[in-house]
Amino acid sequence: MTTTTAEPIHWSAGRKIALRFFLLFFVLYVVLNPNGVLPYIDVAYSAYIQPFQKLIVWLAAHVLRLSKPITTFTNGSGDTTYDYLALLFAGVVSVIGAIIWSLADRKARNYNNLFYWLTVIVRYYVAITMVTYGCVKIIKLQFPAPSPDRLLQPFGNASPMGLAWTYMGYSTGFNYFTGIAELSCGLLLFFRKTATLGAIVGLVVAGNIMAINYAFDVPVKLLSTMLVVMCIYLLSKDAIRLINFFFLNKPAQPANLGRHQFKKRWKNITLTTVKYLLVAYTLILTFYGDIQAMSQYGDAAKKPPLYGIYNVQNFVRNKDTIAPLKTDTARWDKLSISYAGAARVILMTDSSKRYNFVIDTVKHTIVMNTYADTVNKAHYTYSQPQKDVLLLKGKFKNDSLSISLKKYDLNKFLLLRRGFHWVNEYPFNR
Repeated sequence: MTTTTAEPIHWSAGRKIALRFFLLFFVLYVVLNPNGVLPYIDVAYSAYIQPFQKLIVWLAAHVLRLSKPITTFTNGSGDTTYDYLALLFAGVVSVIGAIIWSLADRKARNYNNLFYWLTVIVRYYVAITMVTYGCVKIIKLQFPAPSPDRLLQPFGNASPMGLAWTYMGYSTGFNYFTGIAELSCGLLLFFRKTATLGAIVGLVVAGNIMAINYAFDVPVKLLSTMLVVMCIYLLSKDAIRLINFFFLNKPAQPANLGRHQFKKRWKNITLTTVKYLLVAYTLILTFYGDIQAMSQYGDAAKKPPLYGIYNVQNFVRNKDTIAPLKTDTARWDKLSISYAGAARVILMTDSSKRYNFVIDTVKHTIVMNTYADTVNKAHYTYSQPQKDVLLLKGKFKNDSLSISLKKYDLNKFLLLRRGFHWVNEYPFNR
């Protein structure tokens, strides 16, 4: 006969205080950092976040007296000054709230029901986040393959985050591996019987994400750290069982997997129905959105006209052929077209400039200007007498230009042509 671990009737003072703090802290964090999957959550977020942002700005200026005002909020970076202050705010409010709650509710014997529902909230938050992370890797949107721009970039000029993105983007197989691990974690966390396994997998997966973010300066450190903390919280209930099983070689009793039951049957049926609808909604919406996005960005997106790398063969300015001297700060050496509406010109000195690059494929015209100067624009007509030859003729400021370029075969890059080998007689490390 097997027995299960029952929920304790009497909690220690420390455990009750911890529950009060983490309930307030996790709920505040989820409210301030929704993962954007629940229906209309973005609409609700935009309504309540603005007053909160104004409060953080005021506190930063008048309480913390920061030297610079807060003007940047969460964007592609989740590690802005505002994000750190928001986390600090949530922590301070949770500490104060836990103290007040402890003084007002000193007679409480336990918080078994609150612990159960907080675990559900944390479980679903981590699960939905992991499903989102996993899908965007399986569809391969988060880490695109190295673009022409990236292939031309000197290795030492890459940022740590750019290096990590290139490392991940190079291998479709590794994206599948990490994506399936994250998706599996999310699916396991959706269900009570597999939640502990999901939290263990989540601790490993989120720990790896956190390590990459810290080691490569990726600005998602706060979220990844919070996912690790949440996974540890989810494992706290089974801490003794896990320690006995994995470390002490002692028997571990089965966990109490009983769910919260309402007295009225229809409420339980409704709750179960909502749960499965939420799981299905999360999976379908996430996969559908990522598949739709494949046509806009990622490896499957349509390449822009003239996509690729072009080496300059001849550069004529005002009827004078300009020699390819490494000291020339104006002559082009290469033209790289990686994204729609943008191009990069690499000069003879190996410096580069990024341009707004508008192509009219009907009129065969190109308009170029730097992002810093939208007034002075270069106007070219282009032609392709051969498949790998590009001719540009036009004018920039007072100069007439005629540029002949030859397309470079991207497969000549060792990174792209090396491929996979089961047998390696010697290490091929270049």
